[in-house]
Amino acid sequence: MPRLRRPAALRLADVPRQPWYPAVSTSMIAAVAVVEIAVARLTSPTVVVTAAAAVVPLVWRHRRPWLAAAATAAALLNFLVQPELLLCTALAGATGLYATARNRLLPPTILTAAGIGAAVLVNLGHLALGAYDVSGAHPELDAVNPELGAAGSLSYFAESFVLACAITAIVVLADSAHSREQYRRERDATRRRLVELERREAAAAERARIARELHDIVAHTVSVIAVQAEARSYTIPNLPADARDGFQSIADSARASLVELRSLVDVLRQEDGAAATAPQPTLADLTALFEAHRAAGGTVDLLITSPRPHATAAVELAAYRIIQEALTNVRRHAPGAHATCRIDHTRQHLRVYVANTTPSGPTPAHLPGGSRGYGLDGMHERATLLGGHLDWHPTSDGGFAVTALLPVTAADRSP
Repeated sequence: MPRLRRPAALRLADVPRQPWYPAVSTSMIAAVAVVEIAVARLTSPTVVVTAAAAVVPLVWRHRRPWLAAAATAAALLNFLVQPELLLCTALAGATGLYATARNRLLPPTILTAAGIGAAVLVNLGHLALGAYDVSGAHPELDAVNPELGAAGSLSYFAESFVLACAITAIVVLADSAHSREQYRRERDATRRRLVELERREAAAAERARIARELHDIVAHTVSVIAVQAEARSYTIPNLPADARDGFQSIADSARASLVELRSLVDVLRQEDGAAATAPQPTLADLTALFEAHRAAGGTVDLLITSPRPHATAAVELAAYRIIQEALTNVRRHAPGAHATCRIDHTRQHLRVYVANTTPSGPTPAHLPGGSRGYGLDGMHERATLLGGHLDWHPTSDGGFAVTALLPVTAADRSP
């Protein structure tokens, strides 16, 4: 039987997908900004406002990607005005740019070109504001007239080169992450569609199997009607002609019904082209079923709490198949577990209960946690078609239990 598994621990790779991650990461960047402002003793309103504009919008960067782009622009503006909050500006700008590229606010090529262009403009702004002494003597913040043609002046554009490399790397990483996330979503959606398709196919196969079995049961009953009706027309003495014709009409109708039933089962033939013609099992055949279970290495006990009532063949067949599938699941998913089968009878219902203990052998890992497979769906389908219902649940001792409640006399309710 499938067993419940504890949820897996949160992996490090899953942390950025958590809803609390943007607020926590933004708080850390804000703390860095406060420390840098305090250490540098910055009091410029422009620096403080641009720093806040670069950090605060990052809280909503996943839900509002355009705020991430605005935060990146504010970080570049802060770096242009007074390049002293280097760590805060780098973290805020990189985070905003990554969120912008991850959410595909702009195509990666356009976003990279726009970022590199902004980096070049910031570098030119530093030169225009006199952040560098292009004569090569020493950098200072006083205004000077740069001579870009002087020897060694290209070194002052290293800022643009470093920013361009960083921007390109961030956009590439974010776009790769976006592609992986999109691939993962498509893969999960495809997997869900395949599982649903397999489940529908399994349910359809089980319904076809049930239909074949019910055909055998009905065909037997109708053939008996045909034989008895035709026999009565010859065995009853002094039978009027009208009555003899009536019995013969009943026999003809029964034979016509058999032809229609056989035509139906031809549509539901097995893959090898042969219809199932073997006698269908009943609760009287449980001894052989239990012996086969024990021969396969399992253990099972049978408990019948009341005398066996007269149930229809369809109900006994459904009860037998439910017990058979439950024991198959015990062998497959709980090797070494001890199974108990209890059958209770009332005037209206037949109750089947199959439970197993904790498996003593290694539990197979081919079923994902919480998956119940297709066997339980088939058992539920059988019970529903007869007007009953079926439940399953883990037991307190680590095992699994299946309970089916079937009406003693039931008609097929398939559409």
